Amino acid sequence: MKLLATISSFIFLFANTCNSPDGQNDQLQLTGTLEATGITSYQYGTHTLTTEDTFYALRSEKIDLSQYEGKSVNIEGEKVEGYPVDGGPDYIEVNSIKEKQ
Repeated sequence: MKLLATISSFIFLFANTCNSPDGQNDQLQLTGTLEATGITSYQYGTHTLTTEDTFYALRSEKIDLSQYEGKSVNIEGEKVEGYPVDGGPDYIEVNSIKEKQ
């Protein structure tokens, strides 16, 4: 019985740490034009994605974003914790990218 209570507590704690604080999935799907980041006031991200109504700072540890510069793309990614700062945009870690056809 004690073992069951311990396992239940572990599962409860694990499930709570896997969810975002507001209970929503942080995975984003965005479409826009990808460009290299130039000099900015906010100083983060290697690239930006401009959508119809806003723009985002991007980075990716898996994907060479420079291959998509100047192209319309669909990305999937997640917000980087602790951003935006210095009046900058949301910061997105890109997990997948496809050129829009």
